[in-house]
Amino acid sequence: MKKNHLSRIIAAGAFYLVLMLVFVGRLLYLQVSGQDYYSMSTPAKTYKRYVTVQAQRGEIFDRNGNAVVKNKYTYDVSLDYSTEPSDDAELNDMILDTAAIAEKHNCADKLTSPRGSINITVNKDGLEFSYPESFFETSRGKRLSKLLGELGVGEDSDAAGDAEALMIYYGIMTRERDPDSKEYVTYYNYTYETAAKLLTIRLDMTLSDHSYIQPYTIAEDVPLSYISAIEEKYSRGFIVTVEASRDYMYPGYASHILGQTGKIQDNVDYYTERGYSLDAVVGLSGVEAAFEEYLRGQDGTLTITEDAYGNTVSVELTKEPVAGQDVWLTLDMGMQVVAENALAENIFKIRAEATKPLSGEDASAGAMTVLDVNTGEILAIASYPTYNLATFSEDFSELSQDESRPYLNRALSGTYAPGSTFKVGVAVAALTEGIITKDTIIDAQGKYMYYASSGFTPRCWIYLLSGKVHGKINVVQAIQESCNYFFYDVGRQLTIQKMNEYAKYYGLGEHTGIELNEKTGILAGPDYRNDNGLDEWSPGDTLQAAIGQSDNLFTPLQISSYFATVLNSGKRYACHILSEVHDYASGEVTYKKQPEVLSSFNITDEILSVVKEGMKGVMDNGSAASVFSGYEISVGGKTGTAQVYSDKSDNGVMAAFAPFENPEIAITCVIEQGSGGTEAGYSVRDVFDYYFKIGKWAPAPETPETDETTDESDGYVDETTSDEITDKTTDEIYYE
Repeated sequence: MKKNHLSRIIAAGAFYLVLMLVFVGRLLYLQVSGQDYYSMSTPAKTYKRYVTVQAQRGEIFDRNGNAVVKNKYTYDVSLDYSTEPSDDAELNDMILDTAAIAEKHNCADKLTSPRGSINITVNKDGLEFSYPESFFETSRGKRLSKLLGELGVGEDSDAAGDAEALMIYYGIMTRERDPDSKEYVTYYNYTYETAAKLLTIRLDMTLSDHSYIQPYTIAEDVPLSYISAIEEKYSRGFIVTVEASRDYMYPGYASHILGQTGKIQDNVDYYTERGYSLDAVVGLSGVEAAFEEYLRGQDGTLTITEDAYGNTVSVELTKEPVAGQDVWLTLDMGMQVVAENALAENIFKIRAEATKPLSGEDASAGAMTVLDVNTGEILAIASYPTYNLATFSEDFSELSQDESRPYLNRALSGTYAPGSTFKVGVAVAALTEGIITKDTIIDAQGKYMYYASSGFTPRCWIYLLSGKVHGKINVVQAIQESCNYFFYDVGRQLTIQKMNEYAKYYGLGEHTGIELNEKTGILAGPDYRNDNGLDEWSPGDTLQAAIGQSDNLFTPLQISSYFATVLNSGKRYACHILSEVHDYASGEVTYKKQPEVLSSFNITDEILSVVKEGMKGVMDNGSAASVFSGYEISVGGKTGTAQVYSDKSDNGVMAAFAPFENPEIAITCVIEQGSGGTEAGYSVRDVFDYYFKIGKWAPAPETPETDETTDESDGYVDETTSDEITDKTTDEIYYE
């Protein structure tokens, strides 16, 4: 790491040295913040210009020191209105030179493509010029209309007349009076092809409002060799803009987490009070925004002294910029890639293998979270569908119209009925309150008759599917078999008040502590109903809440945190994604995040052993046995299936942990319209494989482990809304 930081110091020093040298050469005008001003300093009429030099933004790494987001610098070349030739012929030659030099330096593709709907084509007689009638209704069209008016070209003129007037105005054509005939004649000063290029660019300059305050970019992201060649030929007339941007080392991955940077858009007062310039680059979302205080550097100042003729007298870096600090995340990017790929691949698999209606043929979206049970560190957060941060700007229009909302972080902002994963918490509460013991037997006869007199007789899932019953079972068996009848009875005795008291202990319906924006979800109960003007809470609602239905809606991260709290005997750690902060130059740790306990209550070893035994049964012999029976690592978990639509497949949920004896990680996977919790297990298993180095992740004998690359996938999703999730009757949802 020391070598890496040394190279960064050298690179940063070289960068600023190049800036100053180019300034001296009168080529480079650094436009990073847009803040520059003049002051007269001596009787000799020299002027000082102060230019803000933006500090390098801190970079982002994963827990293992792998670079995730780095800085990159690009060079754009623009025409400087204040120093460009006033003579059209000279200006035209300068523009043509930029193209010729670009060809020579293999960067012709970096030349700016003019915008607009004006069509300029070449034929044997010259140029043809056309535009749609609607063009003049646009802002650029209005500028053209104004210019044509100033040139004396009437509204009734045709496009050919407009083109000729413009080419004469730009010096592309010459109009002279013939000395003999006394008539005006026009002729091209360039070949037709060259004339077409010039007219296209000159017109685009005009329509782009090229001015003192609006340089016209003629080439973007060019190599330094191109800049040097321009400098050799021209000492004035050009501006080179240094643009800092982010470079993503894992394109398309962790996009929902990392977030974007850009110019200040909102809360202007907040930023200006903290010394930001108005066009400073800041974190707008995700990690970039959450840790702005670390990532932001301190801008420097470049002082340029010029004489009255605009010649540079001296350049001095009067205030050195200070780079921002590097942020190290708790994410394991290897695991992040595996989680995102596993989620996408499993969704496609479920959809492809569906054999009957409502069996997952409409699976379309999902999320997965991986949490360190003993610290609250987040190892991976996956959301599908996703997008690519590197191309977000280009893709924004398409993304914003996509009904699947690929930019939605479903792991933190998607809320889902937990289904039977909720039963584990109900069991802990009932055991702790003495409602049941490990040996309590309930005769589960399929149809729950306690409220039969009122016409409410909810049925267990096994009774609905086959007419069978679970019979006499204890709490371990009830967790393993996911018996609704058992938890109907336990939930009734426990009451919704006690049920929710414990749910809050687990952090359900509460903020997890993560530094990023998240939803708190909904904890079903009378309070929620009353606060939102909904139907009055009924005893039947308590039964449905006990099996993770009713109004219960939680994020995948909340469910992982809930399981981790149970596994920690009631100690709830704050979920967090920040690991450390490092000095940009030295690499020294300046801040280290410590685990934080948000709340705690006591789950005895005996009670924990009981519920864990039930969860092991789920994975070995229960609903998840088809995925985990015989797995190399002993694991525990709970599946959940939740009906959220009457005409769509059920959501599938799995919460799991490993190793069974001494849990290290907790994983939650939700697949919208995934048919059942079992199906979510395949994504969970892929992450376990990676973490425990199982299967394809196992190190080859005597061979160092290598990184594995996989392709990302795309897909379509039907968005699940809270209204749709809660729109159901209490007597029709009988899923495990």
